[in-house]
Amino acid sequence: MGRFFDSSSVATVAINLRPRAGSWGGANQWTSQVVRWFEYNGWRVVFDLRRDPDAVIMTHTGLSSHTTFGADEVAALKKKSPRVRCLHRINDNDIRKESGEMDLLLERSSRVADHTVFVSEWLRDYHASKWFDIARPHSVIVPGADPRFFHPVGGVRFEPGSPLRLVTHHWSDNWNKGFDVYQAIDELIAGGLREQPYELRVIGRWPKDLKWKSARTFAPASGADLAGLLRQCHGYVSASRFEPGAMHVAEGLQCGLPLLYHKDSGGTVTQGIKYGMEIYDDLESTLSEFAGRLPEFRKRLLSGPPSGSKMSAGYLHLVQRLLLDA
Repeated sequence: MGRFFDSSSVATVAINLRPRAGSWGGANQWTSQVVRWFEYNGWRVVFDLRRDPDAVIMTHTGLSSHTTFGADEVAALKKKSPRVRCLHRINDNDIRKESGEMDLLLERSSRVADHTVFVSEWLRDYHASKWFDIARPHSVIVPGADPRFFHPVGGVRFEPGSPLRLVTHHWSDNWNKGFDVYQAIDELIAGGLREQPYELRVIGRWPKDLKWKSARTFAPASGADLAGLLRQCHGYVSASRFEPGAMHVAEGLQCGLPLLYHKDSGGTVTQGIKYGMEIYDDLESTLSEFAGRLPEFRKRLLSGPPSGSKMSAGYLHLVQRLLLDA
């Protein structure tokens, strides 16, 4: 396979997104976990193509200034070393970004891939309606958060009659992250509800022209700090539109928080159906039903939550299979 590192390594994989410390969005959380998992299992991980690796994992190709190589470099590598295998992770699209070039860029990048991973069935189906041939080798691996931090142990329990604390968190301040819905919930709570009291907590960033009336707000956080804030709450709300496969949702779910989701949440809908309920047009009825069914949702969630370990193991398994089939 063109191995060049010492025999103590299982193999060498090059990933084109280098992990960064702090709150840098879902892609960074993905790469941090995958790198750690590969290294724990004896693989050598590099972030460039200066020496031929055995396999390549490519993500965010051409879409981020933080990527260290792209499809052109992978194509040149494979021409020089035909046995190198490439796994392409697709986690975005034009409809979410309100752009016109991402889908085309992903299509071009995919041409060097031996296997494609989508972060949700919804995203796969979206790209299949545009350009992706589902007869090509592909998988769906949903996002999972770092289990060292995002777990339900030590979380608060909801006691009927006490305020039901809803929480959301976003690195982006784009209105499409669902801030219209969060604002409506905030105003409903500020106006007072007849039966069950509620509280909304917002972590991270929000549009500058949005003025909260009752919500408690917190600065952007990550890792243990973020998880600690999430576990102080009882339910998670995500109204982010057209999400390919949201890491913020996985973080909330893994902390034991059932999910309120918007019907246009893309890949989040599949998780919402499993672990919570849709946000109706009548917000007061939505909150009332959610409060009543919270124990049911929590029991279902804790029986099989998302997992960063499961996610990372999925990528390792696929890369290993690609090498064995080479």
